[in-house]
Amino acid sequence: MQIYLPIAEVSVNAFLLLGLGGLVGILSGMFGVGGGFLMTPLLFFIGIPPAVAVATEANQIVASSFSGVLAHFRRKTVDIKMGLVLLAGGLVGSAIGVQVFKILREMGQVELLVTLCYVIFLGVVGGLMFIESLNAIRRSKNPATAPKPRKHHNWVHGLPFKMRFRQSQLYISAIPPFIIGMAVGVLAAIMGVGGGFIMVPAMIYILGMPTKVVVGTSLFQIIFVTAFTTMMHAVQNQTVDAVLAVLLLLGGVVGAQIGARLGVRLKAEQLRILLAILVLAVCGKLAFDLIATPSELYSLGTGGH
Repeated sequence: MQIYLPIAEVSVNAFLLLGLGGLVGILSGMFGVGGGFLMTPLLFFIGIPPAVAVATEANQIVASSFSGVLAHFRRKTVDIKMGLVLLAGGLVGSAIGVQVFKILREMGQVELLVTLCYVIFLGVVGGLMFIESLNAIRRSKNPATAPKPRKHHNWVHGLPFKMRFRQSQLYISAIPPFIIGMAVGVLAAIMGVGGGFIMVPAMIYILGMPTKVVVGTSLFQIIFVTAFTTMMHAVQNQTVDAVLAVLLLLGGVVGAQIGARLGVRLKAEQLRILLAILVLAVCGKLAFDLIATPSELYSLGTGGH
């Protein structure tokens, strides 16, 4: 069933959009990511203009993340205090990102910027996660080779403005989570992602948070940052397609509940390596398109040379 999207100005199969929303919702519930790192490129691939895809996908992430975080609240695996610090940084970052997006859109460089950001960030993050996950799986199979547990005492613990995060069992400075949240807010505005693929590893390896509370806390922050980002894009850039958003939302809410249940049944190492493979696959496709179809990224003047 074809449906016309008024802001995107294209016709797309409604069931295809529902299916894509459901897939992203499952990823959100399983991995604690908004899923935008996958959905936004998929929307590019089916013909949605980049500016509309980025702004509208931020709206879809709100619903899938909200649905997923409810399941984590029931299991008491959300550190609300840490989430609020991350959120404060995220709101600042998203406000900055929307302004940058607006300037680049006026210059006609949005598609190039978004694609390059995806290739760079997904390539680096996916590669690091894949290597780390493989090492973790090897250690789990051969416990004798596993390194001795060590406390997460690093440069983070020497910074001022310390706060106690009881759910995460941490006493650290509020500065690092604020900066992480701000970086994720910028990514949410420019790339149309929740930023979980950056936030989850940062929360584990930089802040030293227990894995069991990372996913729920990440989703809690993502909800509010992406909602704020969507409103900013709608007001300043007028690039939010309500019809597209509703179809993605319907699929995402159902998928997130399924994903949360699937995530409980898999080990942490298995979850991370699956996410790493998905990230690298999307990165490879985008990189290939940059090389194979450069004519889509540049336009030549018709007035002669």
